[in-house]
Amino acid sequence: MSDIETMKSEALAAIAAAHEPAALEALRVGLLGKQGSVSALLKTLGAMSPEERQAKGPAIQGLREAVAEALAARKQAFDAAELAERLATERVDLTLPAPDAPRGSVHPVSQVMDELAEIFADLGFAVATGPEIEDDWYNFTALNMPESHPARAMHDTFYFPDQAPKGGKMLLRTHTSPVQVRTMLAEGAPLRVIAPGRVYRSDSDATHTPMFHQIEGLVIDRDIHLGHLKWTLETFLKAFFEREDIVLRLRPSYFPFTEPSVEVDVGFAIEKTADGRSRRVLGGSGDAPGHGWMELLGSGMVNRRVIEMSGLDPDEWQGFAFGLGVDRLAMLKYGMDDLRAFFDGDARWLAHYGFSPFDQPTLSSGVGARA
Repeated sequence: MSDIETMKSEALAAIAAAHEPAALEALRVGLLGKQGSVSALLKTLGAMSPEERQAKGPAIQGLREAVAEALAARKQAFDAAELAERLATERVDLTLPAPDAPRGSVHPVSQVMDELAEIFADLGFAVATGPEIEDDWYNFTALNMPESHPARAMHDTFYFPDQAPKGGKMLLRTHTSPVQVRTMLAEGAPLRVIAPGRVYRSDSDATHTPMFHQIEGLVIDRDIHLGHLKWTLETFLKAFFEREDIVLRLRPSYFPFTEPSVEVDVGFAIEKTADGRSRRVLGGSGDAPGHGWMELLGSGMVNRRVIEMSGLDPDEWQGFAFGLGVDRLAMLKYGMDDLRAFFDGDARWLAHYGFSPFDQPTLSSGVGARA
């Protein structure tokens, strides 16, 4: 019994004298490892008679528990000391003065989203949102695009293998139009909403990315016609580009969810920048000398079938819808020439094109960025 007590006192003294974690780990292996001295003593219990095991067993088990507790306590002390050292060396002095200028900046897409929301809020539009992982029925079928419709091939859709609740598959939404259907089903009519958000299509070049931002507008009410659509778009574009000489041209087109459908062109002029580059500046008639027409967005009167599938009576309710790319609006307004740079995460690009977090767009002081 005295041998066990001697081993215990020597082990506890060695543990207490360990001056670093590595030395403590070596002691743990030497005492409790597979070939350790305490482990070897435990193995002798199997060869003892019942009487010997009853006499020596508690002492040997007590030795093991005492050594294990001492090792754990010493390791905890090392960990606490390491943490205290890190806290002392890595602390931040919160009493230091703030930088003269804010170091963060607002991404151009976020800035333009705020500008759009401010303009449309003044026109009486609410903001509606919906899921980015969408049901095939909401993304296509409810928008007058059944499974065999050729317009589905135009969207380059990212599909999931999961089965959708209403049939078809789950997918990454290709436009924010499903939000319009969900809002009509949930809130009925009359309705005036915009649906901004991320959308996804398998396409990538200087003017297309697999993920981009879109905003769509929807008005549902009685006796709505194309004149209301044209006035809304003119008012919005004049406020957004902060110019009164915005001129629109409506061209007949085709979208399965609107009938009639129109592409909206806006007049622009070519101007030289300070570094000698040419850029398009919206304003003026596209038929004037030195001007041209730029296709900007798609729109039209909401198709009767879409209104019906959204739970409304198309004989009572009519409406118009429009959609355009937020990223493209930012490029046009602030002179950016490559859409892919929006998603590169380059801090230098953001420092150049980013906006002050204190620049909150307001109609009273101007929605554009200020110096």
